Amino acid sequence: MKKIYISQPMRGRSTDAIIAERKALVSDAAVALQTDEVEVLDTYLNGYTNKPPLRLLALALEKMADADAVIFAPGWRDARGCRVEHLAASEYGISIIHAKG
Repeated sequence: MKKIYISQPMRGRSTDAIIAERKALVSDAAVALQTDEVEVLDTYLNGYTNKPPLRLLALALEKMADADAVIFAPGWRDARGCRVEHLAASEYGISIIHAKG
């Protein structure tokens, strides 16, 4: 079983849109990893909106530490947190998947 971390832009998006995109990203990750057995790390920090952005990023990076791979949603380059997550995954040798968008 491969553990995946989802990195996606969230600012200004509805919960429904975020969840729908996450479902598609899980399928993309399974194809890229050539497995049907993926465990999605719970990285959707809904309910933490009262925390400063850097605190949310710290929580997200802590979860990323358990990932075998990170899938990046379209638009990740335009989101500050996603760019930091990409750098962390790259620097720490976590497999990176770029979803097609």
